[in-house]
Amino acid sequence: MTKDIIFDTELIQRYGGSVPRYTSYPTALQFEGFGEADLRAAVQRLQPQTAPSLYLHVPFCAEPCFYCACTRVISRQSERIAQYAEHLLREIAQWGALWGARHADGASCQQLHFGGGTPTSFTDEQLAALMQALDRHFGLNREAAREYSIEIDPRTVNTARLQALADIGLNRVSFGVQDFEPTVQEAINRHQPAEVTRQAMDGARRAGFASVAVDLIYGLPRQNQESFARTLQQVIALAPDRVAIYAYAHMPKQFAAQKQIALADLPSPAQRLELLRQSVDTLCAAGYQYIGMDHFAQPDDDLARAARAGTLQRNFQGYSTHAGRDLIGMGMSAISRIGDVYAQNAKTLKDYEARIDAGHLAVDRGLHLSADDQLRREVIENIMCQGRLRYEAVGSAHGVDFSRYFADCEPALQALREDGLIQLDAQGLQVTPRGRPLVRNIARVFDRYSVPGSGRHSAAI
Repeated sequence: MTKDIIFDTELIQRYGGSVPRYTSYPTALQFEGFGEADLRAAVQRLQPQTAPSLYLHVPFCAEPCFYCACTRVISRQSERIAQYAEHLLREIAQWGALWGARHADGASCQQLHFGGGTPTSFTDEQLAALMQALDRHFGLNREAAREYSIEIDPRTVNTARLQALADIGLNRVSFGVQDFEPTVQEAINRHQPAEVTRQAMDGARRAGFASVAVDLIYGLPRQNQESFARTLQQVIALAPDRVAIYAYAHMPKQFAAQKQIALADLPSPAQRLELLRQSVDTLCAAGYQYIGMDHFAQPDDDLARAARAGTLQRNFQGYSTHAGRDLIGMGMSAISRIGDVYAQNAKTLKDYEARIDAGHLAVDRGLHLSADDQLRREVIENIMCQGRLRYEAVGSAHGVDFSRYFADCEPALQALREDGLIQLDAQGLQVTPRGRPLVRNIARVFDRYSVPGSGRHSAAI
């Protein structure tokens, strides 16, 4: 299968820079004062529709991985973890009462995700209780088309545990690997023998998980092309349904654990580009479809089918197959996308639990999207997910003359066209193979908030 992507080193070095990942637009940097009343009003404004997607954030990890930029709590205290599970149960009930009163249409949830942190910090009994609560308040099902997924550190599970996860209804799993090379694992404080990952993946398949994915990171300390080639070949031998290869973002001022990583051990920008190029070439040669940015999937995987059908969506977990659904995020720091608002829960464990204890939704900040925000969100999602934009369709949906509305973007679009990153005509734009590595830079043309060179986002490559 063709990878349909061209790496132009000169262009990537010239554009590059700090660019939003556009898992939302506007990004979380624009979230501001926004409270429970605002969120409740947003739910009331919605017309009854399909059931929402659900996300539950489990922040606990037994020890720190030095590369991590997630919201997590380092703890092995079972009492603390159990207390958090109880608060999640109460938040599920809060949301069930709020959502069900307005949207009792009988539709069942098709998509839910446990993220972290390490969701398997919860015991099997705690996870089962959470699934039962979700079923009671939102309606779960056992249809094959459901996507009930969980992120797992392979070191935290065995065959029996994986079977227990499947028995409560989870049918998709993503295993964190990052890199199989021992010297890299030592540098990031994540010691994980390849055999542990293989056993976990085999166990998930025996338990009946419909999709098994692997997460890698390029740009880690002590990585090089030779060592990462070994990791890629080991991954291909395991035959996951999906592979995500994220770019490491070194921001030690924001994430204290990253201060343990020596700058001298990090690959140079040119080496990072070669690692990404190598990843795309290797996985595509092995039969994977390049979905976009950092995602790959087997051709018969739902994500690959959605990419071909033009129904991909970007949300806070990356690429998704369920376009157009509202997303309810639960747990500390979780973000909801409800109609025309984003709402983020309190980002510390103390504040999150205090809000739940007081009988309130845990929302701490958010954003009510303007008409302009919603228009630009659709434009950016089209570019990020479909790699194309049709002016008339988007303009008509939002009641604007597209070309006139975005006239100030024309010089930047012409520059992208001249550099061969997009094809441009009166009907719209199409991202070219040369533009695919820089799709975030293309999308940023329509972002009225982004400040190039601000350093507040991860690098484009």
